Amino acid sequence: MRVDLARSTIRVIILGAGKGGTALLELFTRSPDVEVVGMTDLNPDAPGLRLAKNLGIPTTTDALALIAERRADLIVDVTGDPKLGAQLVQHKPPRAEILGGKAALLIWKLAQHEQDLRDQLIQAEKLACIGTLASGIAHEINNPLYTITGLSEHLREETRPEVIRDYVEDIIKSGRRIADIVQDLNAFARRSHREEQCNVNLNHTLDEAVKMAARRATMVDQIKVVTQYGDVPPVRGNADELLQVFVNLVTNAVQAMEGQGTLTLSTSSANGFVFTTIKDTGPGIPYNNLNQIFDPFFTTKEQGKGTGLGLHIVRDIVIQHGGRVTVDSTLGQGATFTVKLPVLQIP
Repeated sequence: MRVDLARSTIRVIILGAGKGGTALLELFTRSPDVEVVGMTDLNPDAPGLRLAKNLGIPTTTDALALIAERRADLIVDVTGDPKLGAQLVQHKPPRAEILGGKAALLIWKLAQHEQDLRDQLIQAEKLACIGTLASGIAHEINNPLYTITGLSEHLREETRPEVIRDYVEDIIKSGRRIADIVQDLNAFARRSHREEQCNVNLNHTLDEAVKMAARRATMVDQIKVVTQYGDVPPVRGNADELLQVFVNLVTNAVQAMEGQGTLTLSTSSANGFVFTTIKDTGPGIPYNNLNQIFDPFFTTKEQGKGTGLGLHIVRDIVIQHGGRVTVDSTLGQGATFTVKLPVLQIP
């Protein structure tokens, strides 16, 4: 294939929106040098078409019409239909290249491999996030442990039934508190599978994210949390990955405020999307950094304080759910992150 080095962006049409086409769409949309200008499949309910629509990419069930309408540099055919392959040769624009057969299969396999690496990266970032919360988690577990230990020692000598009953109730409450903390950690840290799609209430997800971030003892005492939740419809997605998005954003906001300030969480819906904002009253983000904060390994934190992958993974997860994440900041006034996700379409 001849590559036109004068062009900075490769315009691509994907034929086939099943598992292979969806994997390619996810891969291409993460590349700044590739623009997917159309996607087609005979099945109007194909998963790739749904994702393409959420991303604002033209879709159709007529492959030849799409090729005629959209100017493309590359046509990737993962339909496996030999008849379509012959038609493409006759109808493609003169300057467009066709990638099909074993070549398209190879690209698909590379996309799947890239997706596996992405899943491993997401899991690694989860563990890194838990590491940043470790001191707060230890503090929160120690408190009920002290209660259990102290009351148990008193029970050795206590003979009054009513006092024993009160002590036992407090011990049970403390034990349940520890169990809740461990359950939250297990739910957040377990490995997610991309097939685990469900209806997600983002108001509930934000509450869970705050609970996770609140494991930092400083947040509980000195940061005011304001919630401005709208009556928003659910979104469709991986609940664990979406929780990770908001845990990362809330944790970053808390760290930016260094334990003092106001964290404002809000949700609203409009035009088929749910908008979630996380606003802090920290020092803000320098203008020169705004275009870099989603880049992998970019960080302004001290060495050992962060991986530089948190916001990159946040953007990656949001894009894979058909959404967008943006940031607005003014120095001295804090930063606001907005996550835009498509509303669950109910037939």
